[in-house]
Amino acid sequence: MSIPLSAATILNQHVTLEVESIDRLYLNAYVPQLQSEGAVADFFRRHRGQPFASSALMAPMTQAFVAEIERFVVTQQLPLITFEHGVRKDEIAARYLAQCSGREGILFVGKAQEKTRVFRTQRRHNPQTGTPYPWLYRSTARVNQYYFYLVDEEFGPAFIKFSSYFPYTGRVYVNGHEYVKRQLAREGIAFEALDNGIRSCANPARLQAICNGLTPAKIEHMVRKWFRRLPHPFPVRDRAAGYRYDLSILQAEFSLTQVFDRPKTGRLFFEEVLRENLDIGRPDRVQLIFQRRVTKRTPGQFRTRVLTDGVIPSLHVDYKHTGIKQYLKTDARSTPRALRTETTINDTRDFAIGRRLSNLPALRAVGFTANRRLLDVQRVSQDGTIGEDAFAALTRPTTVAGQRVSALRFGDPRAMALLGALVVVRFLSAGFSNRMLREHLAPLLGTAPAMIPAGRMTYDLRRLRLHGLIARIPHTNRYTLTPEGLRTAVFLLSVHARIVRPGLAVLSPCAPANCAIPLRKAFDHLEETMDQWCLRARIPA
Repeated sequence: MSIPLSAATILNQHVTLEVESIDRLYLNAYVPQLQSEGAVADFFRRHRGQPFASSALMAPMTQAFVAEIERFVVTQQLPLITFEHGVRKDEIAARYLAQCSGREGILFVGKAQEKTRVFRTQRRHNPQTGTPYPWLYRSTARVNQYYFYLVDEEFGPAFIKFSSYFPYTGRVYVNGHEYVKRQLAREGIAFEALDNGIRSCANPARLQAICNGLTPAKIEHMVRKWFRRLPHPFPVRDRAAGYRYDLSILQAEFSLTQVFDRPKTGRLFFEEVLRENLDIGRPDRVQLIFQRRVTKRTPGQFRTRVLTDGVIPSLHVDYKHTGIKQYLKTDARSTPRALRTETTINDTRDFAIGRRLSNLPALRAVGFTANRRLLDVQRVSQDGTIGEDAFAALTRPTTVAGQRVSALRFGDPRAMALLGALVVVRFLSAGFSNRMLREHLAPLLGTAPAMIPAGRMTYDLRRLRLHGLIARIPHTNRYTLTPEGLRTAVFLLSVHARIVRPGLAVLSPCAPANCAIPLRKAFDHLEETMDQWCLRARIPA
C-alpha cells in the first residue's frame, strides 16, 4: 500500500529547484510637481508665464504630443493598433513578440480609451466684482492611452503607457523572470523555461544571484533609457525646469517557484494542502503570514478562496490590498511542473512602506517573507512529526549540549506543578530565584517550602533550563521564563486541566452509570456496538 506524502515531505524531498524572484512589476510614471490643483496652476502661471491656469492651455500640449506620437509611428514604421473593448492586450503582444527577431526594439503602438484622472476648469465669479475667472479642479475622463510595447536587451518584453491628457501620467510594466532569462542567456548558462519562470538551470546559485541583483537602479536606468527614445509630452525646457517623471510602485509580485521532480508530486501537494488549509484566510492565521496585527478595524475580507482553471486549482489568501496566490506552473506542454507561491502587493501602505521605487528592497523582504511563512504554516499543519519531536524532547530524557537532562513527563505531579509555578513567576519583572520558585511550587505539591531541599530545586532549575523553558539572567542567580517556556507551560496545563482530567473522570468506572455527558454516551454506544459485532461474529467478548 502507498503511504500519502505530507506537504512537508513533498517540499523537503521532491523539489529539484527553488527560486525567489520579483515577478511582474507595474510602476506609476508621474511628475511630482503636477499632482495638485495648486501645483498645476503654478506650472502655467509661474513657469509658463500665463495670466490664468486653465484647461484650455492643456489642449495645445495634448495636440503636440499626439502629433509627435503619430510622426514616431510613421517614421519608425510601427503598427498602430486600436484596442477594442474586451480585447486581451497580452495576446496581441505575444503574437508580435513571436515575430520579433532582434534583441531590442519597439514591437507596436497600441491605443485604447481608458478612464483616468484629469484636471478640468470651471467658471467662477469674483464675489465682489462679478468678474468670471477659470478654476481648476480634479475630475476623471475617458481619454486615449498610448501603449508602447517593446523588447529591451536587458529586460526582455515590457511596455510603457502614456496618457494623452494633462498631466500625462504613465505606467511601466517589467517582468523579473524575463530579466532573469535574458541575463542567463547573456552569460551562457543553460536553462529550461517554464511559463513565466525557470524549470531547470545549470547553475542554480548564479540563477538566484541574478534574481537578487534586480535593483531599483537597474529598473530606473532601463525606464529612463526608453523615456529618451519615445515621444515625450513635456518639451526640453519643461524638463530642464524640473518637470520630470518619477517612478512609484503601483503593483509588485514576489514569487517563490519550487520545481517538482515529477508532475504527480504537484497534484499530491495540492490535495494535501487544500484539505488542511481551508481556514488559512482567518485573521489569526493571516497575521502569522504577514507579521501584521489584525484587529476589527483592519479593512478587507479575510477568507480562503480555492479557484480552478480547468482541473488546476489555486489557493488565494487576502490581507487588505495584498494577496497570496498559490498554484501550479506549467511547462511548454502545459504540464504542471512547479509550485508557485506569489505575494501581490497593490498598496505599499499596507506595510507602512513608501511607494517610490527606491522602497522596492523593503517591499521585496515583505513579499518573500510572506511566501515562506505561508509554506511554514502549511508544513506545520501537515507535518505531525514536528509536534511529536517537540513533545518527545520535553517528556523523555535527552542530551542537550553534551549534558544529560531528565524528562518533564506529562501528567507527573512534580512536572505539572513546576509548569504551574512557572506561569505564576512569569509576572516577576526582575526574574525569579531558587527560593521564589520553591515558595510557589510547594503549595501546588501540597507541602511546605521548607520540606523541599534546595538541592532538589537546583536539579529542577537545571532541567527546566536545558529544556529551554527558562533562561538564566547573566551574572545573577535569577531566571526568566522564555517565550517557548510560557507557551509550553500554558498549553500543557490547559490540556491536562480541561481535557485529560475531565475526560477520564467521565470515562472512569466510578462515574454514574446514567451519566448524560455526550462523551460518556458516545463511548457507551461504541462499547455496545463492538459487543454486538463480536456476538454476530461468534467471538467471545
